[in-house]
Amino acid sequence: MKALLTGAAIGLLALTAPAIAQDYPGKPIRLIVGFAAGGGNDIIARVFGQKLSESLGQPVIVENKPGGGAIVATDYVAKSAPDGYTLLMSASGISINPAVYAKLPYDAINDFVAVSELAAFPLIMIVAQDSPIKSVAELVAFAKANPDKTNYGSSSASFQLVTELFKMKTGAPMQAIPYKSANESVLAVVSEQVTTTIADAGPVLQQVKGGTARALAVATAKRIDDLPDVPTLKEAGADVEAVLWSGIFVPKGTPPAIVKKLEGEFMRIAKMPDVIAKLKPIGIETIGNSSEEFAKILADDIARWSAVAKAANIKMEQ
Repeated sequence: MKALLTGAAIGLLALTAPAIAQDYPGKPIRLIVGFAAGGGNDIIARVFGQKLSESLGQPVIVENKPGGGAIVATDYVAKSAPDGYTLLMSASGISINPAVYAKLPYDAINDFVAVSELAAFPLIMIVAQDSPIKSVAELVAFAKANPDKTNYGSSSASFQLVTELFKMKTGAPMQAIPYKSANESVLAVVSEQVTTTIADAGPVLQQVKGGTARALAVATAKRIDDLPDVPTLKEAGADVEAVLWSGIFVPKGTPPAIVKKLEGEFMRIAKMPDVIAKLKPIGIETIGNSSEEFAKILADDIARWSAVAKAANIKMEQ
């Protein structure tokens, strides 16, 4: 009897799953962003949110809940109803925060379902245009010869861990100088308050193309179209590859049929020519991968950055 009931329950679920996806959404969807309006993640959320609204026939309302390196927004979504009406637009900090905070109010893997990675941000290492440092090799040599005079700007744990990985791979001693935003850390390099910084393309490209900053290398697997003459860090002799990303998560327990529907929508939107055209000029590459692929990226990044944070003894307080 028990086996029959179990089989019946499974059959009922199989029948109702398509209906759940077909009826969804029946009301507005909230897209929660853990950063202030106007930043890269907010822009991505609004571009994708508009297209999602047009496709599903319901408003997609972008809500900004900044604070605590996006911990506030992430915790809010983790505790929201798993019904597909509250989505998290998360930066890759969700994979980095577990490495640097001793305790978080949520579990990045067990409290969420990864839906799709929407976009990636290439990272660029720069120095001031007037700096005598002309290459990654020269930066490493300068740092080793002048450990008390070499520092780097960092606006988040993400950028700090990438730079600490660079230090571990090259043996270059550099002191971290904190800033509130990537734009501030870039301007600190331009004004020669700090030696270098690694930041995303958004705030960097304008300074490089304007002649106030010099790009030494990109942290991507291959050179980027905007800076075809700038080598990758690996080409420059540093075995470092890192790309920050943004993607969609929903609370654990969200019906698989809804996850699958959202996954398909976001994968489709990421390939739309007008979406690509809007984001590419500000250094954002659209991705649109599957839920399974994105979940693996999350797990791999958590393991990778936890190892870097432990080796570099980086800890942060909320």
